[in-house]
Amino acid sequence: MNANADVMTDSAQRAAARLETAAATAVPCAPVRDLIGRDDIALAYTVQRIGTERRLAAGATVVGRKIGLTSEAVQQQLGVHQPDFGVLFDDMEVGEDGRVPPGWLLQPKAEAELAFVLGADLDVEDVDVALARDAVEYATPALEIVDSRIANWDISFGDTVADNASSGMYVLGTQRLSLSEFSPRDVAMTMWIDGEVVSTGSGAACLGDPLNALAWLARTAREFGEPLRAGQVILSGALGPMVSLARGSVAEVEITADGRSLGTVRFRYEERA
Repeated sequence: MNANADVMTDSAQRAAARLETAAATAVPCAPVRDLIGRDDIALAYTVQRIGTERRLAAGATVVGRKIGLTSEAVQQQLGVHQPDFGVLFDDMEVGEDGRVPPGWLLQPKAEAELAFVLGADLDVEDVDVALARDAVEYATPALEIVDSRIANWDISFGDTVADNASSGMYVLGTQRLSLSEFSPRDVAMTMWIDGEVVSTGSGAACLGDPLNALAWLARTAREFGEPLRAGQVILSGALGPMVSLARGSVAEVEITADGRSLGTVRFRYEERA
């Protein structure tokens, strides 16, 4: 390994350690771009991989992926201009009691999405929308509770990628929707916080079609050596702007198509006693 590679490896390890400490102490940290740069995609994903390997070593299991920064509105909010992805672990799904472990969420925001559950692997080159669609067993409304270990959400593209694409937790609806019933790009979304409409959007806001996002993820994940597998949950990306979430607040999302409801999903942000 040459000297430059040694420096990059050390920088990635230091960035991963900074993020891990923030998560463990529930104290947001400084951005990691001083260590890895703002736009070094390969190095940012190296940091993410280090974090993933540490989670797996601690006993977590990968159950899927999340796609981030698919909505132009969210890209504008964060000042970035391309999608990214993160890893979903088994302990990130909100449980039946609807409460989260104390200190688990630092600076949460709610995003409304469509989730896809895969019925087949997506482990071939050049996955297009048709192949992605065929691999989906069902879709369901979802709330992603995005979060950042970085103080004040002061993030560049490199920061959010390194921080597992600013992942937090997620809530899936109970509905199992066949893609023969609706077109993901044609859905409409409304999100309420404590009964007030705070975000609206559509399937077209997610890279033009949530299936475009799924196809992009399938190609990208395979390039990184971790192709998408049957049974995995895929959060396909925000359908509209994300909104800050305070303790005690209730977030609710409804997804509709052609004027009919496809289902709702709800989350009350409370911590376990």
